[in-house]
Amino acid sequence: MSVLILTHPSSHDHVTPPGHPERVARIETVDRVLAGADYTNLPRVEAPAADDDQIGRAHTSAYIETIKLRLPSEGWVSLDPDTHMCPDSLTAARHAAGANIAAVEAVAGGAHKAAFCAVRPCGHHAEKDRAMGFCLFDNVAVGARHGLDALGLEKIAIVDFDVHHGNGTQDIFWNEPRVLFASSHQMPLYPGTGAAHETGVGNIFNAPLNPMSGGREMRVAYEGTIFPAVREFGPDLLMISAGFDAHAADPLANLNWQAEDFGWVTAELCKIAEECCEGRVVSTLEGGYDLDGLADSVAAHLDALIAHAEAHT
Repeated sequence: MSVLILTHPSSHDHVTPPGHPERVARIETVDRVLAGADYTNLPRVEAPAADDDQIGRAHTSAYIETIKLRLPSEGWVSLDPDTHMCPDSLTAARHAAGANIAAVEAVAGGAHKAAFCAVRPCGHHAEKDRAMGFCLFDNVAVGARHGLDALGLEKIAIVDFDVHHGNGTQDIFWNEPRVLFASSHQMPLYPGTGAAHETGVGNIFNAPLNPMSGGREMRVAYEGTIFPAVREFGPDLLMISAGFDAHAADPLANLNWQAEDFGWVTAELCKIAEECCEGRVVSTLEGGYDLDGLADSVAAHLDALIAHAEAHT
């Protein structure tokens, strides 16, 4: 088996205002990585578009209608100071969410051991009824809800190593015991949530990291908090919110991870998936704003996923 790659051209059509860090160049960078010799043979599919009912498992119907009504016919509309839509943003957001649905179906159904959704806009800041932090729909949450409510999975673990806390995913699953959400993130930093005492119904595990900390501190947090929680939970599927903005070169934060740190945490999560859920892993792109750091870190992440999947060929 290998790693299924899910993409869609609309990820290039979500155009943000000039100077915005969540820009088209990010997905162009990921595309160049995927075009490299080590990845050209990976199976690929074009992500479907999630419909309102599928998105509505994670977001309120009123919020979905608001997004549709506020979509501009030209230029941009700002949903908050950081989050903007152009005329093609809703289409891109539907396909980004749909990528996660298709990935969960492919991996849960046994067609692939792992999947990587190379799509944008990112999603983990979008709450049930609010756009935030560059995010319109919570892509991972939509995929997880589909796994639980449409495919009959009993438990899903979501691990988020983006440098910013995944407040949207935490909000959506705060009272959902079928989902474990675990996040490492710099604190203090946007969006200001993610303290260790935020635990939901015992299903939320936050591991805040101090500014300027690096791979050693990250390993302590994962080995001490996140890995044991995921193992004890025993999910049927492991999902990863794969943000790469904890990289030392990233301009939006102050952690000092290197590409090999992303490779390490991915490989360790894959080992836990082997123990708990027959190795089933779905990952999706979140942040990462230094293009060189993004490229190196995505490659390290993919290499770990490929090594995991190829162990089953």
